[in-house]
Amino acid sequence: MLVPDGSATDNLPLFRAVTEQVWGSGDRARGRAYLDALAAAGFPAERMQVTADTSTVGNPAESIQFSVAWGDAECLVGQVGPSTGEPVTAVLPQLADDRCLIGQTAPTGG
Repeated sequence: MLVPDGSATDNLPLFRAVTEQVWGSGDRARGRAYLDALAAAGFPAERMQVTADTSTVGNPAESIQFSVAWGDAECLVGQVGPSTGEPVTAVLPQLADDRCLIGQTAPTGG
């Protein structure tokens, strides 16, 4: 269950469980599926980022990263894909401008 007033660390178990649930589904290669599932679990969609599902030449991405900025200083970050093996989730420090991921990210619609 989401702990809205808790820390990113408090919410990491739910973030991890949602990530593993999507990873185990037929949508495992769609970054949007992770965002939708995280939003359905109560994470704030407007604070999410995700990388593209495909490479610049149109091939499936070797890994997809997605995140939720939490509070003023932390991020819940997930990484999945063939190059990752099993899903990886972590709490990391926020970057500038409430961002969690570096570089170009896909539109989240949040």
